[in-house]
Amino acid sequence: MLVLLPPSEGKAAGGSGAPLKPESLSLPGLAGARAAVLEELVELCAGDELKAREVLGLSEGLRGEVAKNAGLRDAVARPAGEVYTGVLYDALGLASLPAAARALAEESLLVFSGLWGAVRVTDRIPSYRCSMGVKLPALGALGAYWRGPMASVLPEASGDGLVLDLRSSAYASAWKPKGEPAGRTATVRVLHSQMVDGVEKRSVVSHFNKATKGRLVRDLLVAGAVPASPAELVTALRDLGYAVEAEAPAKPAKAWSLDVVVTQIH
Repeated sequence: MLVLLPPSEGKAAGGSGAPLKPESLSLPGLAGARAAVLEELVELCAGDELKAREVLGLSEGLRGEVAKNAGLRDAVARPAGEVYTGVLYDALGLASLPAAARALAEESLLVFSGLWGAVRVTDRIPSYRCSMGVKLPALGALGAYWRGPMASVLPEASGDGLVLDLRSSAYASAWKPKGEPAGRTATVRVLHSQMVDGVEKRSVVSHFNKATKGRLVRDLLVAGAVPASPAELVTALRDLGYAVEAEAPAKPAKAWSLDVVVTQIH
């Protein structure tokens, strides 16, 4: 099982430890692309601060993120699972997972990134600010930039089991499974169901969408569930108490779309 996650805008900084060692990151086939993005991002942020803020979409209150990016090569690196924070990662709670579940997380989780392409939760990275929606002056839109490198690396990384895609649209643009891997891919949408004047109304949630996805992944890890296909995922989630609606695609080389329906959002 390979679980594709978005990163978080908020990232933990500080701590102690050695700086980034790019050669130590997982998926070495992305090394060249990572080096190019890192070089341009550091150069951009070490130069004109106003231009850097404009490119990165940062407000005046986030100007410190520019300086942080400028010092990425020397900044303290920590496991990505500790760097990424936010709603999904709070709900996932990597630090509090039992040992067996933690080992499964380290093997299964892959976090997409505008800067690194994709990393394992054990990969040591510094805190940074660079979303997949950024358009760098030389490399262009990062979502498009990463498609080539990802297409050559991710099919092999996906193995031969389930690909559970929980990414937001910006990060999903960097790699869309095709062919055989697509047939064992499942995307998840969280819907909030509530009764209004006796009629069920459903809506897509945002903030709570992330929390539900984090809890969903945690529950699978703690249960030791390793579904090999979207159909097995549906069964595993229902066994865990989730209300899941799914329909197999008409063609075998198409991803499944799953709706997780919740009546309470928290």
